[in-house]
Amino acid sequence: MAAVRRESIAFTVTVGVIAAICAVPMALVIYLSGAPSTVVLATVLAAVPVAPLVAAYLWLDRYEPEPRSLLALGLAWGGFVATAVALVIGGIGQWFVPVSQHQSLTVVSPLIEEASKGAFLILLLWWRRSELDGVLDGIVYAGMVGIGFAFVENILYLAAAYNGTDGLGPGGTDAITATFVLRCLFSPFAHPLFTAFIGIGVGIAVGSRSRLVQVAAPLAGYLFAVVAHGTWNTATLHGLGGAITVYVVVMIPALLLLMAFALWARNSEQKILYAALSDAARRGLFPPEDIAWLVDLRARRVARQHARDHGGAAGLRAMKAYQAAAIELGFLHHRYLRGTAPRDFSDRGQDFVNQLQELRPQVSFPARTVPTR
Repeated sequence: MAAVRRESIAFTVTVGVIAAICAVPMALVIYLSGAPSTVVLATVLAAVPVAPLVAAYLWLDRYEPEPRSLLALGLAWGGFVATAVALVIGGIGQWFVPVSQHQSLTVVSPLIEEASKGAFLILLLWWRRSELDGVLDGIVYAGMVGIGFAFVENILYLAAAYNGTDGLGPGGTDAITATFVLRCLFSPFAHPLFTAFIGIGVGIAVGSRSRLVQVAAPLAGYLFAVVAHGTWNTATLHGLGGAITVYVVVMIPALLLLMAFALWARNSEQKILYAALSDAARRGLFPPEDIAWLVDLRARRVARQHARDHGGAAGLRAMKAYQAAAIELGFLHHRYLRGTAPRDFSDRGQDFVNQLQELRPQVSFPARTVPTR
């Protein structure tokens, strides 16, 4: 298990250092985008949709919560690394292959931006594969990267609109208001939605035993992300009417389908977890009577409240830790049963079993029937 922890630390340090390095030039770009008051105003406005979007993805991630440190790294990657890479590659590319504004928005930008955002998901797939249990995890991580990217990009767009350097007018209050409505209120979910296709592809790759699918699924997700991104950018070139048409006909249906798919995936995880934990219990890895308090979100909350009432803060911490270890064991065991377990399956599984055995004497489940929805 020591090797696993070293890999985890190495991933965190590497991605963190890259994000920190890229944050310096991005901070400089933001600083140079306008006067201090303009930058502050643009930053405040760009931050408006961030909290609701992050909250929505955390709500979606409740069933098998991902490490908050990795979610934060996803935000940082999108905000600093992906934006910096997109600016640098886009700028250098213009020197060698000059393109029109139309070509840049509809083809070049989607190709570069989705690749720079998707790189975080590929790094997860390659380096922290054990943290990805399926398409829902891919969607959540993609959402965080997209939110980070949109936040920094919106700062630049809002500042340019106010300064009148976006080429769309003289600037001022009216210009920044229009940009705020379009980017922060009208379509704040655009970048998370585009990159979600890559997340779905990565999630499919994790759950497949086919080498072809493991390669083709993320690539197909990237292509879908580029097409979706390019379609939206093309619509914005045709004025407000074109943007509204694509928004209503394409973006809203795509968002609703993604939400329905994500909810279906989360509901499916309950069945997956029940089957996996039942098999694990039959193998003597933990008590079978605990399963009902682990597979249902409402039952988990009732168990935690019972732990708090009878054991205080310490009891609640023990219950949360026990539930988290059991859930991780369940999804890891599911991948073992499917034949897609990570290479460190044995060490990780034994570590979870040890945690459960250590914590079990410290937790007490309610002596009544598990609540139903």
